[in-house]
Amino acid sequence: MNTLEVAHQIVTLCRQGKNEEAHQQLYADDAVSVEAFAPNGGNRESRGLAAIKAKGAWWRDNHVIHSASVTGPWPHGDRFIVGYQYDVTFKPSGQRMMLDEVGLYTVAHGKIVREEFFYNAG
Repeated sequence: MNTLEVAHQIVTLCRQGKNEEAHQQLYADDAVSVEAFAPNGGNRESRGLAAIKAKGAWWRDNHVIHSASVTGPWPHGDRFIVGYQYDVTFKPSGQRMMLDEVGLYTVAHGKIVREEFFYNAG
């Protein structure tokens, strides 16, 4: 797949709530995921598909997702941006919040090799 095809596929899968399938189908084994901030004593960077899947599993296990929407993609050469908006409750604290973030993805050889997340700090 080319970059635009990968971009449309990840948006389609995420809109269907199939984020795990997106990881399996679209990510390179050595992909890197970078968060804007380090999660509770963790590392901002996850290296490798197994680490990215584990990060996603932690997120799903610790949040109740009330609603989610996906916007984009916006392509740019071998990269593209996708917007994510979530209404979630963080299970450990019971705090409900709205999350607004964008992911910047880099594609090589038909697979996502890097994702970087940016959050609304407002």
